[in-house]
Amino acid sequence: MNAPVHILGAGLAGLSAAVGLTAAGRSVIVYEAAGHAGGRCRSYHDDVLGRTIDNGNHLVLSGNRAVIGYLETIGSRQTVKIAAPAAFPFYDLNSGERWTVAPDKGRLPWSWLSAARRVPGASLGDYLRTLRLVRAADDQAIRQVLPVSGALWDRFWAPVIVAVTNTDPAEAAAGPMARVVHETLACGEAACRPVFFPDGLGESLVAPALEFIKSRGGQVRFNTRVREIIRSEDTVVGLKFSDGSEVTTTDGAVVSCLPAHIAADLFDDIQAPDAFSSIVNGHFVLPKVPDGEAFLGLINGTAEWLFRRGDMVSVTISAAESCTDLSSEDIAAAMWTDIVRAYGLGDLPLGPYRILKEKRATFLQTPAQMRRRPPCQTSWRNLFLAGDWTDTGLPATIEGTIRSGNLAVLSVLDF
Repeated sequence: MNAPVHILGAGLAGLSAAVGLTAAGRSVIVYEAAGHAGGRCRSYHDDVLGRTIDNGNHLVLSGNRAVIGYLETIGSRQTVKIAAPAAFPFYDLNSGERWTVAPDKGRLPWSWLSAARRVPGASLGDYLRTLRLVRAADDQAIRQVLPVSGALWDRFWAPVIVAVTNTDPAEAAAGPMARVVHETLACGEAACRPVFFPDGLGESLVAPALEFIKSRGGQVRFNTRVREIIRSEDTVVGLKFSDGSEVTTTDGAVVSCLPAHIAADLFDDIQAPDAFSSIVNGHFVLPKVPDGEAFLGLINGTAEWLFRRGDMVSVTISAAESCTDLSSEDIAAAMWTDIVRAYGLGDLPLGPYRILKEKRATFLQTPAQMRRRPPCQTSWRNLFLAGDWTDTGLPATIEGTIRSGNLAVLSVLDF
């Protein structure tokens, strides 16, 4: 049977599901409410900056096997740059100290024995206590397995965990974070290399996927918002859209890759996370390309991470509830203070910028909300779920999103 698989949403979950299904020879139709694909990973031209910018900043590592596999499948692996060897530079805006966390080549963390290679102010005992994280359970918060104070916490774990989980790092669920560590830091340097997108996320993750899908007969319909699900007993038999059109799905599968709050409203018997966390991103154009790292962790600053691409700098505030109500002008001024200090730019005045606020960037990744994540399969025999809010075992990252699409592919092929 090759009845069309109907995919709701053209974010990364929907694209990865469509890519996997078309690669397996299945017919797909993707419906997207917006006029573009990519969701939170899209790129677009900003008239104020005169540059193409990403909707948000995302850190991908070489150990993210689903992301790397996706890039290879859609033929865009050559568009990314993988930095080697792995190195994570940090700058403390209060003390002026700079240091780099360099993972060991193998699985054994020999660098912990050297004070020169440890985070400044952290002891060997501090590092040894982090081993509790690798044994963490899904119902534990980070504060139950790691000390949430001290140099190692303040200067490494807190900025890393908040970036990965977009949640207060002490309250974030420990189990998913432990899986991230198992697949990256615990595997050694080769699994920790930062993956950069020189031409933007859209050129690597979105445009090639759309071309891949269409080249194999798949369809992508933009500006098509699903309004109603038609159900007969345990089967989705039809979809109604906001433009009045309708399709029959009796003989095919439906993969919902909609955001959690939309899916929960549309499918009234599906439990989903119902608390969310925000992210604020700032994009700035510099008068010239500065010296200094293209990727930098900021300690005691407004933002946690700084990304530079040419003469454009982007910074991210995760778990940003405390500043989403501030004006863009105030946020930009605070971010700019961090940027000029990080790059030693003196009193360089603030130039063109763009501040982007996402109040529902991800679900709140606490143990309580993790328990609300649904599996891919549902009580409806032909309905499957994908998205970073579904139960992938990982935090709501690009890796988790693409992996959710891969899980949906396996479920549909078994259907």
